[in-house]
Amino acid sequence: MRTSGILMHISSLPSPYGIGTMGKEARKFVDFLDKSGQTYWQILPICPTSYGDSPYQSFSSFAGNPYFIDLDYLCKDKLLTKKECLSYEWGENPEFVEYGTLYENRFPLLKKAYQRFKKALPDDFADFCEKNSDWLEDYALFMALKDANGGVAWFEWKKDLKLRKPSAIENAKEEFADAVEFWKMLQYLFFKQWTELKAYANEKGIQIIGDVPIYVAGDSADVWANPGQFYLDENLDPIDVSGCPPDAFSADGQLWGNPLFRWDAMKKDGYTWWTKRIKAMSELYDVVRIDHFRGFDSYYAIPAKDKTARNGEWREGPGMDLFNALEKKLGRLNIIVEDLGYLTPSVKQLLKDTGFPGMKLIQFAFDSREESDYLPHTYQKNCVVYTGTHDNDTIMGWFKTAPKESVKYAKEYLRLNKEEGYNWGTMKAVWGCVGDMAIVPMQDILGIGSEGRMNTPSTLGMNWKWRAVDGQITSALAKKVCKNMEIYCRKRKTKEELEALETAE
Repeated sequence: MRTSGILMHISSLPSPYGIGTMGKEARKFVDFLDKSGQTYWQILPICPTSYGDSPYQSFSSFAGNPYFIDLDYLCKDKLLTKKECLSYEWGENPEFVEYGTLYENRFPLLKKAYQRFKKALPDDFADFCEKNSDWLEDYALFMALKDANGGVAWFEWKKDLKLRKPSAIENAKEEFADAVEFWKMLQYLFFKQWTELKAYANEKGIQIIGDVPIYVAGDSADVWANPGQFYLDENLDPIDVSGCPPDAFSADGQLWGNPLFRWDAMKKDGYTWWTKRIKAMSELYDVVRIDHFRGFDSYYAIPAKDKTARNGEWREGPGMDLFNALEKKLGRLNIIVEDLGYLTPSVKQLLKDTGFPGMKLIQFAFDSREESDYLPHTYQKNCVVYTGTHDNDTIMGWFKTAPKESVKYAKEYLRLNKEEGYNWGTMKAVWGCVGDMAIVPMQDILGIGSEGRMNTPSTLGMNWKWRAVDGQITSALAKKVCKNMEIYCRKRKTKEELEALETAE
């Protein structure tokens, strides 16, 4: 079945409080998706952001981002007042997130909410904490200790806490009990609002695609609480870390710095940690997109002491053994995988063996120096086709910054013209291709230039900031998109139409 969706992170929604949230504007965006005939809303990871504000570097793989808790909903619940919410600065430019301002002001405001919250705990708060205790206890204590240590990474804490000596952990739980409860409250509020938002989307027939990074941040509750799952030495310092080898774009390669998994240890315990993670993400989202899929086939390991990725080496990943174990425990998984870039025959075979749809990016198609398997006429049905992702420039930005020969090739191949708009012509190529699913970023639908780019890999400071503003996402735009969904047979089927299809099958 041909389907379509829009990529728009929650942080990019309009809001008077500095960043998009799971409130009224999120529901308005669901309504837009509904009116425009979409089936999917794709978002980036919704975990708490850490270093560099990246959703791909989080303090926890399981927790939700407190910034996304809607303040107006907290006012309705009598945990805050409108006056309190407006008394803080949230940034000067509504088109961009100011993370420094958010960090300084959001948590003091949420602590005011906590003072009211703990005076009358909701009936289901204890149940929430017990249901999620497997990760919540460690995460809440981790964040409380992080605050108590001035925000420094856990591997710089006192040795007993770093090594999680039982007596030190018990003492910390007692000493920081109130702070631990605060962090638990934030997760309770986050998941309450998320569950309600997802239910609203699902009722409209919209499914949510969520992103799962393959690696976790070194400074995270995941690594601190599960050191045996990661490639660390006896002092819990990384031995080797993640990255990419040198290539034509980078002479030093990319040094990501994430701790590597001990795949041998994970295999011995039946991939318990990965099972918990994928189970949680499959409950959180309707469809899971796994980032950097090739890392399951083989991964690049760099000595932790190195300053570049030059001296790394390739090592064998778990391959189908992991995915067979996950399917045995969790059933058939609704997964999309990011398989972009240079793929070895073994990676291609792994993708084929899993049966998961991979990705095609139209921006990658027009390198005039070589033949490309990203040209639309080469696609197969079992794939997800994008104009670009969060790591790429917008379409309009690409046409201004890409090599002239590539731009010329794209205009000729896609038969583009300024009157229609290069963004619309490119999106039509995505919607019209044979791929079963088509996803376009909201920035491309709006025709925004490079100022709307979410992330430039290997850079810090200017990423993850773009936001839509009031008045940009309109009913007229939804109508225009929906017309294209009808033309290219991607308009979402009604319940009646889906039932008729099932009956026919």
